Amino acid sequence: MKSYDISELDILVLESDVLVRKLLTEVFKEFGVPTVHSTSRPEMAWQIFETMPVDIIFGDWSRGLDGMEFLHKVRNDKSSPDPFVSFIVVTAHSGTENVCHARDKGMTEFLAKPVTPKMIYSRIVRAIESNRPFVRASDFFGPDRRRKFMSMIPGNDRRNKAV
Repeated sequence: MKSYDISELDILVLESDVLVRKLLTEVFKEFGVPTVHSTSRPEMAWQIFETMPVDIIFGDWSRGLDGMEFLHKVRNDKSSPDPFVSFIVVTAHSGTENVCHARDKGMTEFLAKPVTPKMIYSRIVRAIESNRPFVRASDFFGPDRRRKFMSMIPGNDRRNKAV
């Protein structure tokens, strides 16, 4: 895995569990990240997002906190200061249907609990390196959901065929 200096990042953590919130904050501090905004309340997270520069959001998706609602607001609200911000969904519910739902809401990366510093760092690196273009459709705005781009897939692009 490539090494990056992430000490200049501003990170927002929206997490319902106080221990996980503290763990994430401490891990970022160990990574040299001086600015970590942390809260368990979506309305406070939105206020931080509107008033402070944020490079990456780590958003919880649990029974006590619907990070998908917050993600949708970040991507689609007309007053969103940065709908293109990297958004890493953090959840213990890591089944395929949950990953697909988060992808369809516009997540950048997915992080399954329990987390380790290596897993956290790897998602930050993937968010930095992926640099996928954003797509706007009638019911979706977010990073292109495809991980492989058409130039990398052999054969003709069937989406360009006349119907």
